[in-house]
Formats: sequence, structure tokens, C-alpha cells
Amino acid sequence: MHDHLGSLKQLPSGEYYYSLKTLGDKVQRLPLTLRIMLESLLRHYDGVKIQEKDIESLINWNAKHPEDRDIPLMVSRVILQDLTGVPLLADLAAMRDAAVQLGLNPSSIEPKVPVHLVVDHSVQVDSAKTSSAFATNIQKEFQRNQERYTFLKWGQEAFKTFQVVPPGVGIVHQVNLETLATCVVREEKEGKVFLYPDTLVGTDSHTTMINGIGVLGWGVGGIEAESAMLGLPMPVQLPEVVGFYLTGKLKEEVTSTDLTLTVTEYLRKAHVVGKFIEFFGEGVKSLSVADRATIANMAPEYGATVGFFPCDDKTLDYLRMTGREESYIQTVKNYLTAQHLFGVPEKGDIDYTEVMELDLHSIIPSVAGPKRPQDRIPLNQIKKIFQKLILLPISKGGYGKSLLHASASKAIEEDPFSPLHHCLYQERIYKEDDSSSYQEIPTKRALEHGSIVIAAITSCTNTSNPSVMIAAGLLAKKAVQKGLSVPFYVKTSLAPGSRVVTDYLDQSGLSSSLDQLGFQLVAYGCTTCIGNSGPLPLEIEEEIVAKDLIVASVLSGNRNFEARIHSSVKANFLMSPPLVVAFALAGRVDINFSVDPLGVDKEGLPIFLKDIWPSKEEIEKVIQQVIKPDLFRKRYRDHFTGSLEWEEMEALTSSLYPWSEISTYIQKPPFFRGFTKEPAPLETLKGMRPLALFKDSITTDHISPAGAFSKDSAAGTYLLSKGVKVGDFNSYGSRRGNHHVMVRGTFANIYLKNQLVEGKEGGFTKLMPEGKECSIFEASEVYQKRGTPLIILAGRDYGMGSSRDWAAKGSKLLGVKVVIAESFERIHRSNLIGMGILPLQFKEGESWSSHGILGHELFSLEGLEAFDQLLPHQEMILNITEERGVRSIAVTLRLDNKVEIEYYRHGGILNYVLRDILHEASK
Repeated sequence: MHDHLGSLKQLPSGEYYYSLKTLGDKVQRLPLTLRIMLESLLRHYDGVKIQEKDIESLINWNAKHPEDRDIPLMVSRVILQDLTGVPLLADLAAMRDAAVQLGLNPSSIEPKVPVHLVVDHSVQVDSAKTSSAFATNIQKEFQRNQERYTFLKWGQEAFKTFQVVPPGVGIVHQVNLETLATCVVREEKEGKVFLYPDTLVGTDSHTTMINGIGVLGWGVGGIEAESAMLGLPMPVQLPEVVGFYLTGKLKEEVTSTDLTLTVTEYLRKAHVVGKFIEFFGEGVKSLSVADRATIANMAPEYGATVGFFPCDDKTLDYLRMTGREESYIQTVKNYLTAQHLFGVPEKGDIDYTEVMELDLHSIIPSVAGPKRPQDRIPLNQIKKIFQKLILLPISKGGYGKSLLHASASKAIEEDPFSPLHHCLYQERIYKEDDSSSYQEIPTKRALEHGSIVIAAITSCTNTSNPSVMIAAGLLAKKAVQKGLSVPFYVKTSLAPGSRVVTDYLDQSGLSSSLDQLGFQLVAYGCTTCIGNSGPLPLEIEEEIVAKDLIVASVLSGNRNFEARIHSSVKANFLMSPPLVVAFALAGRVDINFSVDPLGVDKEGLPIFLKDIWPSKEEIEKVIQQVIKPDLFRKRYRDHFTGSLEWEEMEALTSSLYPWSEISTYIQKPPFFRGFTKEPAPLETLKGMRPLALFKDSITTDHISPAGAFSKDSAAGTYLLSKGVKVGDFNSYGSRRGNHHVMVRGTFANIYLKNQLVEGKEGGFTKLMPEGKECSIFEASEVYQKRGTPLIILAGRDYGMGSSRDWAAKGSKLLGVKVVIAESFERIHRSNLIGMGILPLQFKEGESWSSHGILGHELFSLEGLEAFDQLLPHQEMILNITEERGVRSIAVTLRLDNKVEIEYYRHGGILNYVLRDILHEASK
């Protein structure tokens, strides 16, 4: 490291750092996130990849009108979860093969920054409500994933900077918070010790959880992560930065989850997609770091790139509580103070693009659902809202179609997320007044609309936040004391984000109460929140199908998109862990806790939620008693070692991976077939056929293969042909290392609505020009044999949801060349470019339907021939050929910067990175 622009300074303690003060007074008005980015530019300045004009652009950031340009950001590390990490490792392995074929040493393909992969997405809730559930689930996890885990162990041996946190340790974001994150990196280089901010990207969109401790990081696709790992700067467009001013304190009965769901609703409505959010003000100081991390976690749900909280004294207390050394904590404070990065800003301290305000005292208990995390419902309204979702009047005394049924009317389908706008409520057997008289005492009834069949304390969002986890335990304890129990048909589970949670629940004596209610430990992993909820009892599943029931799940997660939690559960509600327990006790979601009792006590008297809801004083007392630094030091002393099953697995030691043609889990990716040292000329995009026409809010859950799949699916048929039994299918996520499985599952979601086959749900399309209805995969095979390029046309927010690179990889392998949407979610647009798929955007107020597109047309794009003259956001001409002739419309190129143009020219990031390495090696 050298002195760039005269900025290298030394702290009194002897460490060196690149001082932001040397850049002038303007820096002190910049948002904290931009200061952290600026430090990275300063430290990596070389006049080539990082230039002086990049630094000047950031110093002169215009809050109200940021310059339309990119900043080349270098991050200090990369973090992965296993579902996205396995295909990323497969890509690196294939890249090594390609490098060797071109005469390079395989070790030339090596991560340039530390990479951690945490195995947390593979475990499923096969067993629940029993003391042996954890052991059973982890045993089945290893049985299913032996080949994948052997591959990961090979990666750990083959790459010097690649480390794996084995299964059963915790959820990636919580492990990141509790041990991997440093806030400030301390690096020895050239005989000196340097300090700089901890920054990262991760292959899970909820990487933003780390923003809760003042670390700048966000989720990217595996494709972008690979380029960051291999030492390339990531182009980050100069963002708008929104200051979110928090005042007041939360009320007694309100949890951090309620606050998070409110913030999510607020910011999603404010359209903050792609923006940075910085929380500041007195209200921030009243929140614990765990509460801040809960809000930061859900940045993808409110659409922001980051939801950042500054490092302050509470952050230092958190570092202390999680077992970091005191000397290091002092280093963190000294460095951040010297850089003016320590402490919570007050109003007027920083220039923001916009300032929004929220009084914490205004927050009320809430849940979110039934299909989107931003659709918040006040807790005392869920009964009324759910009934409006279920029934519509069609005649006096009769009921119409459910808003949650696949057979809902066309008018309802046009806006399924605004049910109050589309329906009138017809009173049923429940009263909806606000009187203090309670309703009939609930009994252990049979399944009906509104019955809860899954109640899961799960996911990174809440399951390691002591305040809500202790609250869940205390509520369970009081419920047991009152003689309450959970109905038999509710599949309950507890999947903490960290082993430390089990320790403090055990030490506080709360585990036994959770166990008695069926919330036994099932895993340390994501489980239900990512669709690994496991099977429902056969008799429950059969009754749901026979009666065509709208049953529900309740979970403490962050995602509840259609078909995500379980294919038989159409209504899914997000909430705090104590509310998960409360709803499980009730056994139904159509309940108003203000007037409806949970059950009766031993004397037959009604028990209400308020009777067992723990006070903040009770919660804090337990926290102070049981949560100590030694718990964290003990648990993270051996977090790279893993269980006996992990240690006994074979570890291959070759620098190249020995691919097996008969493997059904790991196959060599096809993305480097025909690779050349120089990019080929761009193909002409003419005569494209539409593979699909989509409306708004098509998520990566709709696009990317996820969850379980049937024997009748294309992926199931493929595995059966390879001799795999149905019981050994595992999930799509576990088979992300096999592109043959994944391409067959792309656009195969059972709730996908392709308007080419209007009125039918699932992965279907029409093969043109025949008009024959078939699966999307079948149509793709025919089109590719014919040499027909494909196009997808979509509505708003195309690709919203998790950072799933297979949503782009699968589209690529299906033959999709172009996607035109009304708007894109940030990560998915980037991933499309990363795979060489061209994103285009309709002009404001226009759509495929407004242009009268029906799906039988042919599409051609003008302008790509003069590629060297392309500019970001350039207007392009799309020619539409139909029976009556050819017409043209203008669309906008969504290559947003010159780097993205280069990625597209090379056919994607992977090709670009490999050619860059070849170029460096040839010097």
C-alpha cells in the first residue's frame, strides 16, 4: 500500500489509515455510506481501475441530483450461503478448466479477497415437534447433500482464501454479525498495520443485515460476487441517499418486528428501489443493535440497496457482548472517530437527497401478508382482512371466489395485492365490532379456511434477536402455565439463527416451555422462510386438497411470496416470534386478539393474548441474566470445524475438480463452451419469439427454481431418467450445481401466470407460430433447435426478491436474449447483464399491453450493430412484425454504465473476468 494523494496518516497507537479529512470539508457533509465508499477509492487508487475523477465525483456528490455515473467499488470480503455458493464454486472450477486449456496455471483463478461460505440453506424440516428433530434433520441433510458438501470441502482445500462454515452452526447473516464482521479491518502489509472499514457483498439479498453494526454491505448475484472475489471493482451507480429520521421510543407491547414491517411498508410505498437508506436521530439511539439489524435485514423487502445504521456506543457494546476483544473494540472506536464515521448523526448534520421521518411511538403490533412482505396488516385487523381475502358475495346468502384461489376472477387477478379495493365484505359467523365482549371459545376444530398448518420461528430476520426470542419463550412459559396447547394440525418448529440462542433459552429455562408447545429445535438454518418447511402430515395435506382450503402459515421470516413456504399453503404471514407462538396456540389466523381468546385456562376461563404477553421489563431481566460474552466465545471457537459428519467427509485435494458425468448434483457449467480469447461479434437480435408475457411483480421466486418439485415436472422426469428415486429428489436449491435440473425448473413455479396462456397457472407457454400449449422448457427446446432467439416481456418490478443468479442463468440456458419490462429490481437486472441477456425498459406509462402485443408477433432490435457507439440508457428501436405489417416502438437500453456495456459485449461477467485474467497473464 502506498500514500495516495497525500492521505496516508498514522494513529497514535501506530496503525496507518487513509484519512478522509485530507479530502476537504465537503466530505463532512457526505452520508456515512458514501464516506465509506470514498475511503475504499482512496485506498485502492492506482490511476487505472480507480482514477482521480472517481474520487472527485464522490467528493462532489450532489445530494439532490446525483451525477449519472458509476463508482468502482472494491470490497474487503465476500460472503456466500450454500445454495448460491455451490454454483458459484462450480463456475470458478469451470473457469480453472478453461484457464488451463488456454495455457494458464489453474491457481491464476483464485479469490483475491477473503470468502466465507456458510452452509445454512440446505436443511429441511423433515422432523418437528419431537426432541429428536434436530438430530433427524441434520442426518437427512447430510444424506441428501453428501456430494454437494464434498464439493464444498474440495473448494476449501483448492482455494486459499475460501473458508466454509459447516452445517449446523447458524444462519449466514447471524454468523456474519456475531463473528465474521469486524467493523474495522486490521491488515498487516509491507511491514505496516493498516486499518480500514469492513465492507462486503454477499450472494444473499439479506446481506444488508450487517448494516445494523455500521458495516457497508449488500446482496448481489453470484455472478457479481465472482467478479468481486477475483479483484475487479464493482460499478456502483452514484446513489440517492435517503435519511430516515427516527424519533421517540417503541411502546410497551411493540416489538422490533412490528417496527420493521412498518418501515418496510413505508419505504416500499416511497419507491426507494436502488437507493441507500441511512437511519439517524434520537430514535436510533433507543434501538438495540439486534433491533437495528432486524430493520437492516429487510432492505430488499423495502427495495433499498442498503438500510444503514452508524456505529456508536451500542455497537461497541454489541461487539463486547459477542465476545470480541476489548483492545480491538477500542481500535474500532479510535479509527472510526478519526474518520468521522462514529456516532449517530443528528438532523442537519448530513446532506441527504431526501429526509423521511417516523415516530417510533406511533408503531403498533402488526403482521404482513398474505403474499408480500410489504403488505402490513395491523394485528387487530388480520381477522377482518383475511375474511375479505377469502370470500366475496355473489348472491344473497352465497359466497364468491377467494382472492387467494387460483380460480379468482379476472378483475381480482389484475390487482391481487389490493383486496380492499376490489371486494365488499359480507359478514360471516364472526362479529367485527370493537366491543369488549369476547367471541366463542375456540376449540380443537377440524381444518377450515384460516387454519394454521405451519407455525415457524425461523429466518435470519428475527431468530437471533434476543428481545423477540426471549419474548417468545416467556409467552410460551405463561401459556403452558395457563394450560394452553397448540392444536394437533399445526406444524411447529424452532430454527434459530445461532447456537447461542439455544444456550440462552436453555439457561433461562424457557426451552422447556417452547418444547411443550411443539417448538422444539429443528435446525440452525433458514428452513421454512426459504421453502424448506418439509412435508405436512399426509392426512392434513389430503384434507386441504379435498376441501380446497385456504390454510395459513405464520413465520418470523422475511419472505412470504406465493408457493414459497409450502405449495399447499396459499396465505403466509410474517410476524414476530412471540406472535408466531400466539397464533399457533389459536390455531387460526382469522382471530382478533383484542376480543377473541386464545383458549381457556384450567378453570375454564378465557385466556387472552394480553394475559400472557411478556413485559419489556421481564424480557430485559432475562437478557441481562443469561446473555454473556462467554456464550459467543465458546460457540465460535470452533465454527470452521463442524460436526463429526462434516469432519469425516472426504476432502479432495486436486487443484482441478474431477467432474463426474453421472453426478446428478454437480455438473460442469456450460458457460465457457466455445470460449475465445477475444469476444465474438454481437449476434443480430432478429426474429425473436416471446417465451412469456408477464404482468407486474414477477419475483425471482417465480423465475428461479426453488423448493421441492414433483416427478411429473421436467426436472423430475430428468432425474428419474438418471435413476434417482422420487424420495431422493431433494430440492431445487440443493441441485443448483446441476444446470440440467435448474434449466428445467426455470419459470416452473406452479403459481406463475404467463399471459400467453391466460387463465392457466404454472410454467406453460404457447409455441409459436403453431399456438400449441406446452411447458416453457419444452418450447425452449424446440425454439433452440429452430435457431429462434427468445424475448420476455414483463410489467413493473420484474425480478423482485432474492438475489438468485439462477433466475438469470436459467433464462440464458432457455435461449432468452432480451427482457423488456416496465421496471426491474436492481439485482436481477444486473444478473441478466451478467449472463449476457439484454435488459430493455418500456417508456414511462407504456407496457406490452398498451402497445397491443398479443404474443404471436416477431421482434427485432435495431442499433446493436453499432455497438462501439452505444451509450448508457440509450433509446433503442424495437420492430414488431405481425400479420398487418411492421411497426416500431422506442424502448430504453438498461445498460446503465459503460462497464455494463462491456460486460454485455463479452457475453457476461464470467467471460469478461476470464479475459481480464488472460490479459494480465499475457503482460
